[in-house]
Amino acid sequence: MSVPNWVEDSIFYQIFPDRFANGNPSLNPPNVQPWGAMPTNYDFQGGDLRGITQHFDYLMDLGINAIYLNPIFQSTSNHRYNTYDFFKIDPKLGDIKEFQDFLDIAHRNNIRVIIDGVFNHCGRGFFAFNDILENENHSPYVDWFHIKSFPMEAYTPGEALNYSAWWKLKSLPKFNTRNPIVRKYIFGIAKYWIEQGIDGWRLDVPNEIDDDLFWQEFRNVVTTVNKDAYLLGEIWTIDPRWVNDKHFDGLMNYPLRDAILSLLSSGPHELIAFTNKVDELLRNYPAENIYSMYNLLGSHDTERLFTKVDCDTKKAKLAFLLQFALPGVPAIFYGDEIGLQGQKDPDCRRAFPWDQASWNLELFYWVKTLISLRKCYPALRKGGFSSIYTNVSEGYYAFSRNLGDEQIVVAFNVSDKLTSLEMPVSKLGWSDGHQVLDLFTNKSTIITGDILNLKLAPCSGTWLI
Repeated sequence: MSVPNWVEDSIFYQIFPDRFANGNPSLNPPNVQPWGAMPTNYDFQGGDLRGITQHFDYLMDLGINAIYLNPIFQSTSNHRYNTYDFFKIDPKLGDIKEFQDFLDIAHRNNIRVIIDGVFNHCGRGFFAFNDILENENHSPYVDWFHIKSFPMEAYTPGEALNYSAWWKLKSLPKFNTRNPIVRKYIFGIAKYWIEQGIDGWRLDVPNEIDDDLFWQEFRNVVTTVNKDAYLLGEIWTIDPRWVNDKHFDGLMNYPLRDAILSLLSSGPHELIAFTNKVDELLRNYPAENIYSMYNLLGSHDTERLFTKVDCDTKKAKLAFLLQFALPGVPAIFYGDEIGLQGQKDPDCRRAFPWDQASWNLELFYWVKTLISLRKCYPALRKGGFSSIYTNVSEGYYAFSRNLGDEQIVVAFNVSDKLTSLEMPVSKLGWSDGHQVLDLFTNKSTIITGDILNLKLAPCSGTWLI
């Protein structure tokens, strides 16, 4: 299996299009919410493609080099997971020209773009399902879905009763992907947008299409057009079945997110569970795919990072430090870098506050620093992983990333007290007289004797080289 080379060097930034920036108010629906209003499942706030393009200076300054866009196709909702035209940009976001303008500025600045592909289900306004609503059993598209009985039920709140739908939601009728005509249609969508210039797909709930041949055909269609396209699967558990040349290059690494947040919530007593989870992840996936796993701390489906750590800046900084140091591709959910808060959806989908007075600047500059350092040191992107030292009673842990002669030691303290970390330098391959540089403070220390003494503030960490 060949994973695209660019992926392991990436720092992703996920954007929920309706909430990042409003660049063209003329596209706003008449009932648009004020920017920054509390989000709901139904209301729009006016974010669009031109807004992203107009704020590219912000993305460049932050340092990211890959973008993941939540759905952008025509739909009736702000989240757009109920698509009804897969070949058309939602007019509230812009048009194909504005999308091409966005891709052009991204690619000119060496930023890759992947978009959300929702192929398990669609919206009730999708042409084939709409035809069924109108013509019922006389529709030529009955076999495009899983219709159980007629007449079709009216759209009222509640579960879908006479057709299959994702989570039984009436608004999300499920495709019959065993129908060859449906497969051909979906593969046509996949090919079309790769031809338009996107760099890959994030595949929504792919395990709902439990068909290995479907995903192998999907992959073949995509990689025939662009052999360097990245395929990312939304799988929430550790499941190596989905990472291979018949499925995806990487998965959204929710298990790692859970492990980091549990560690920050529970403290030193969670250290062993954390190290075991990291070992389990590394053990279960092929080595080349470990570096293409999408390591996230939050998404449009989860509570915000800053909310999860009780608005504790120290804990948020430590979460990012671990995310950027562990094997895999770090991914930032828009606004997490400035301390945006939010409970589970729709609250986690708040509008980006462009007034810097509301930003957590300490966190923002910390994330910028992590991005810069990760770009500077290949060991952080491609290096092997070695566990070095764990001390549960003191609350600290150290591991290293190694690539050739480059070795970076990551040490952190999850306790609420100042900790003196004493590591036998033999575990590092270092020795008396070695000079050690702290990458955050730029201060160097000469090792004397057999022990590296390091003081770590409460809930903090560092990278040493």
